[in-house]
Parts: sequence; C-alpha cells; structure tokens
Amino acid sequence: MQVKKPSAVAHLGPPLTRRQFLGASALGLAALSLPGLSWQAGAQEVRYGFTHPHPAAYYTQLAGRLVRCDLCPRNCEVLEGDRGECGVRENRGGKYITLAYGNPTAVHIDPIEKKPLFHVLPGTASYSIATAGCNLHCAFCQNWEISQARPEETYNFDLPAAAIVQAAKETNCPSIAHTYVEPIIFYEYMIDIARLSPAAGIINVCHSAGYINRKPLEELCRYLQAACVDLKGFTEEFYQKLVGASLAPVLEALKIFRQKGVHLEIVNLIIPQFNDNPKDLEKMCLWIRDELGPLTPLHFSRFYPLFKMKQHYPTPVSTLEKAREIALKTGLKYVYLGNLPQNPAENTYCHHCGQLIISRRGYLIGEVKLKDGRCNFCGAAIPGIWRQPQPA
Repeated sequence: MQVKKPSAVAHLGPPLTRRQFLGASALGLAALSLPGLSWQAGAQEVRYGFTHPHPAAYYTQLAGRLVRCDLCPRNCEVLEGDRGECGVRENRGGKYITLAYGNPTAVHIDPIEKKPLFHVLPGTASYSIATAGCNLHCAFCQNWEISQARPEETYNFDLPAAAIVQAAKETNCPSIAHTYVEPIIFYEYMIDIARLSPAAGIINVCHSAGYINRKPLEELCRYLQAACVDLKGFTEEFYQKLVGASLAPVLEALKIFRQKGVHLEIVNLIIPQFNDNPKDLEKMCLWIRDELGPLTPLHFSRFYPLFKMKQHYPTPVSTLEKAREIALKTGLKYVYLGNLPQNPAENTYCHHCGQLIISRRGYLIGEVKLKDGRCNFCGAAIPGIWRQPQPA
C-alpha cells in the first residue's frame, strides 16, 4: 500500500480560480503553494494510521456475534474481526465500531462554490474535512487516494468534533463541509460536528452520493442545512458498472432531502459514452423537475481522466452545452456547467425575470444582486441559503 502524505490546514486569502485548484494536487495530499494561502501542515498533530475507535450507529446484532450494518443500502453482514464494504466499520466482539471518527485525513478551507454549492452563502469560505474510506467504488473517482484507503493507511489529524467547530470559527468560515469522500462513512463524526455548530453560528453542508438508508438520513437532515448530491447517472446499468451500487436508493435519498427541507443541489458528472445519452439526460431532468422541483440547481460537470479511467477522454464542451440545453428545455431553471472556467453557465440568472444576479469567474464572485434572498430586479425569492445564522 502506498504511503499517503499528510494533508494541510489552510487559512484563506483572496478567492482562487477553478484553474488554480484543478492545477493543484488532489486534496492537497502534498503541500500546496497557491496565491493568498498560508499553509500550516504542522498546525495540528498528524499521525500515520491514527484511529479513534468510536461506537457505530445504525447496526443490528445477529446470532454468532455477526452484525448487520444498517447505515447504507449495502446492509453489510460483518463477521467478528471483519469490516464492512466502506473499510472503516469493524465488528469487534459482536459490537460495531467506526474507525472514522475525529481523525480527518483532509482538512482544508475551500470556496463554498467548490462543493459545488452555488446557492449557499456565495463567496464565502467553507471549512472542509474528510476521513479515509468510502462505501462506493467509482471507477472515475477523483479522490481515490483517500476514498479507497482505510484510516490506518493514511496520515490523520487528531481533531475531535469540538475542535473542528472551533477551527471553523477561528478561520471565519460560516460553514463546515463534509466532502471529498462519501461523508456517510464518517456519519457519527459528521452528526456530532453538526450538533455543536449552531452555537457558533455555523451551518453544515455535505457533498454526498446519497447512498444511505432512510432512517439515518432522516436523522442527519435534522442537523444538515445543505447537501450537494452526486446523481452519477440515470440508469441502473451505469451504477452497477462504474459505481458498484444501485440508482434507486439515491433517488429515494434525493426525495428525502427535499421533503426534510435541506437545501439541495445536484451534480451530474458527464462521462462520454457512459452517461451522456441525450434521452437518459432528458429523463433525469424530467425526474428532477417532477420530484424535486424546477428550481433545484443542477450542475453538469466535465469529466477528466482519473483513477481507473485514465485512458478515457475528457467530456467535449459541446456535450455539456447540449446537456444544459436539454435541462433548460425540460423546465429546470438553474442549470450550471462545472469544470469549465469562465463559461457564462457559471453565472446565476433569476428564474423569474432572467436578470444576472450572481456573476462568477472560476471561484471569483462578482456582485451578488440579492436582498434577503430575493432578486434585486423583480423581487422573486431565489432558492438557497443567503445569510449566515446568528449563534444559537
């Protein structure tokens, strides 16, 4: 197993362009040197293989010290001494524990737009964390160095939940983002951080694939303010072939997020020849419109060759533009194109009057023409989170 280098803690300076981020090493696994950032890799204790065993939530004890994990749709049945598919949950003597608690391997300060969340506190910084591990195995994963590793195979920070909240407060981040890998695998850590955040006036957001069972998701929605969910494709064949999972639970999770009032944005990474069929894209957009609402922000993102798909080719710009055209024709109002710096489709236009209300150039945010979440031109309410809450 390749030794993973430690991540770094950053203090945010001027906003970065998307090109600067894409040109940097993934997740900052090596120290980055970017304009306006002061990186402090030694600001917190970091140890190789550091774990902090913690009781896991959502599992059932079965006969013979067997346990069944009830957190995600895999419902792994785990023998004593073994782990679930995610690699972070282990059966110890018939009790299930998580090794992804209080030990993030990635700790960064990102623009909130990187999540991407375009309708949440635009132009602000988000304190972003991830542990090792994932319950999915996407062939195109951009963060595979940590998502496909176990906690004992990475350098990890010793950061309890309260320390994360305090660090976000000290670095003037109005949000904490659970991101980079599938945050469901560090569910207990995420929940505890989110419980402590309101006292500091900080919201919690996540970037998730939505592969989670109903009961734990409903509990998470009590503490989460926004979610950006990867809808990776719109066929079971795609999910089974390239993700190693199933589409149906993701669609159910999206509906639960909406029902529980969590602000929701969707990302669809378009991979040529795999999920770029216009008819499938149209079906997906119609489903979003009918089940989640036409004002749900949708991000079509450009694929670049990574992980097990390095021999494939990037998404043609024309394919992304065609996808956006399809989405707009179905009635979706907020459709963005990602990984295309300086494209006009990065901007936000009012769904009612069509005026430009948020201009973007990479991660640089121009004037935000909103007042109390309403368009300055016509007064229409724009879906999103536009004001940081006061400390509880």
